[in-house]
Amino acid sequence: MSNGAQKQKASSAFHIVAGLGSGATSAFLLQPADLLKTRVQQSHAASLTQAFRDILNGPHPVRSLWRGVTPSVIRTGCGSALYFGMLNQMRQYAAGLPSVPLVSGDVKPAKGSSSVLPKLGNAANITTGALARVAAGLIVNPITVLKVRYESTHYDYTSMAGAAKDILAKEGFRGFFAGFGATAVRDAPYAGLYVLVYEQAKMKLGALASSAAENSAVSASSSASVNFTSGVIAAVSATTITNPFDAIKTRLQIAPGKYGNMFRAASRMLQEEGIRSMFKGLSMRIGRKALSSAFTWTVYEELVRRAEKALI
Repeated sequence: MSNGAQKQKASSAFHIVAGLGSGATSAFLLQPADLLKTRVQQSHAASLTQAFRDILNGPHPVRSLWRGVTPSVIRTGCGSALYFGMLNQMRQYAAGLPSVPLVSGDVKPAKGSSSVLPKLGNAANITTGALARVAAGLIVNPITVLKVRYESTHYDYTSMAGAAKDILAKEGFRGFFAGFGATAVRDAPYAGLYVLVYEQAKMKLGALASSAAENSAVSASSSASVNFTSGVIAAVSATTITNPFDAIKTRLQIAPGKYGNMFRAASRMLQEEGIRSMFKGLSMRIGRKALSSAFTWTVYEELVRRAEKALI
């Protein structure tokens, strides 16, 4: 095996490890926000203040805020590892395609770019982001269902194993993929828009940082700041647009018998609760997604940057 192949193999493996570490860490730190979002979305009568008050008035408020953290860390950690691993492979492949406007990797980085990833056109950023996210989401959807059911007050599960047995007994294997349609419809445009806005924001903010420093290179600290800020901008934009699918997905995963499929769920939610039901939990999702995505992508890129420097 050639040295170039060995380096490529190590690099690909590191993308997976970096995704696992950054995703698991952000999931653990932001679990309270994710739990509150689930509680708010599970019912039209719930509010963020009421959900938070109910938890604080419980016997173990701190432990309750991190309820479901184990499946959340596993799901996000594994999902991020799969996502970044597949995204890296897809971007490497797209970067090697013949030069096609907005599709191939024939895009020159802006002066002072903070990115260490392949430079792609807009269409390639959207496509690779969407495909990688949907593929990773399909694999980890059973963990997502367990996580949402465990966080919800509609079920009295005392262990993840008990939750899995109950779902399998009552709904069969299909129960572990409840809400995947809505999840895919939500995640594909979210991930595609996120990568597009993230890369565009990095180019513009990186150029500004470089001009301000009067230097062609962006320092490590400035690079991290640019990546984090770009992550926040991308997450807020993509989250707001795709929140209706997240609200539908939560209802389907909690009560699949009641809502059936995403179209019936959407119709029922609109008839019974109005358009506001589609944006339940938006503030919590924006807060969590902005921090989670920005933190995950920043740590991921910094780990990759350091690894590539060590290989030089």
